[in-house]
Amino acid sequence: MTRNADDDDDVTRGVEGSAASGDDQPGASAATPGREQARPAGDERNEDSVSSVESTSDFEQFRDDLDAVERKIAGEIDPGVRAMVVAGAVFLLLASLVLPHAGAARGFDVLLNTDVARAEHIGLPSRIYVWFVVVFGIGFSMLALMTRRWVLAWIAVAGSAVASVFGVLSIWHRQTPGLGNYIGAGPGIGLILGAIVTVVLTFHWIRVVWSRTALHLAAEEQRRNAAAAAEERDRRRLMGDS
Repeated sequence: MTRNADDDDDVTRGVEGSAASGDDQPGASAATPGREQARPAGDERNEDSVSSVESTSDFEQFRDDLDAVERKIAGEIDPGVRAMVVAGAVFLLLASLVLPHAGAARGFDVLLNTDVARAEHIGLPSRIYVWFVVVFGIGFSMLALMTRRWVLAWIAVAGSAVASVFGVLSIWHRQTPGLGNYIGAGPGIGLILGAIVTVVLTFHWIRVVWSRTALHLAAEEQRRNAAAAAEERDRRRLMGDS
C-alpha cells in the first residue's frame, strides 16, 4: 500500500513539533547546568586543605631567612640611656690611669711596670686590677657600645666584676704592711676613683645584660606558643575539623 504526500507531511510536522516542545521545556535545559554547578562539601574542604598546605610550603621557604634575622636581632643589645653612663665611666677609667695610683706611681706606670712602680712596691693585686680595667672595663666596654653585641657586653660584665674585686683588694693591700714591716704609700686618688667607677660600670652592664636576657626568654616563649598554635591550626584544617 502506497502512502500519499499528505501523510508524509503530517509525520514530518509531528516530529518537528515534538522537538520544538522539548526545547521549550525549562527542566530539560536546566538539568545539565544544575548538575555541573552542584559540588559536594567534601571537595571544598579538600581544596581548603590543599591551599593551606601550599601556603605552609610557601612559608617554609622563607623560614630560614626569618630565623637568621631573628638570631641577629636577638644577639644585639639596646642600652638606651645607660650607654651615656657607660661611656662616662669609660672616660673616668681612662682618667684614673693618668692620676696617681700609689705614691708617685700612676696607673700607666703600674700597667707598664716601670721603675717608678717598682720603687713604690706595687703589688700583684694592683697590677691585675689595672690590666682588667684596661682590657675589660675600657676595651670590651667600648667594643660593646660600638657594635651593640650581646656577647661582648657579657664579657665586659665578667671582666669588670673581677676588676671591681681586685680594685677593692688593691686599696686594702696599699694599707697593709709588707715584708719586713714595710709601709709604703697609701692608695692614690687614681686607684680610689678607678675602683668606684669600676663598680658603677659593672652595675650598669649587669642591668643592660639582664634586661636583654629577660627579653630573650620572653621572645622564645612567644615563638614556641605561636609555632604550637600554627601546628594545631594546620592539623585541624587537614583533618577537616574547622
